[in-house]
Amino acid sequence: MATLQCRVVSAREELYSGDISMLIATGIEGEIGVLPGHTPLITLLKPGPMRVQAANGEEEVIYVSGGVLEIQPKMVTVLADTAMRANNLDESKIVEARRQAEQMLVNQSDTVQTNAALASLAESVAQLQTIRKFKNRV
Repeated sequence: MATLQCRVVSAREELYSGDISMLIATGIEGEIGVLPGHTPLITLLKPGPMRVQAANGEEEVIYVSGGVLEIQPKMVTVLADTAMRANNLDESKIVEARRQAEQMLVNQSDTVQTNAALASLAESVAQLQTIRKFKNRV
């Protein structure tokens, strides 16, 4: 089976390094699937789940808050702003953060508060999508 090397790195740590058979992430133009032999590409990532299928068939779901995906002939690199394994996300804290962001939108008084609330809301929605994808895989 053909494989390619993959590294998923955030500012804090390396989350994944190894041979993969497939990677699925959400770029700015939509979902992108990467298989061995993919055309070289660099794209920005949107917040959301990313699926990494290891060469042995095991699949891991990782939340990325955004970043860059670089595809080379034998290597895929993800440089994420922040990243977490889906099984490390705390659903109750994310739901609470979403509630607080929605409350901030209701009580907003200036553009800065509105932008902060929208960013927080978008992040919590993306994290909840990641949890749902992870639960569907387990």
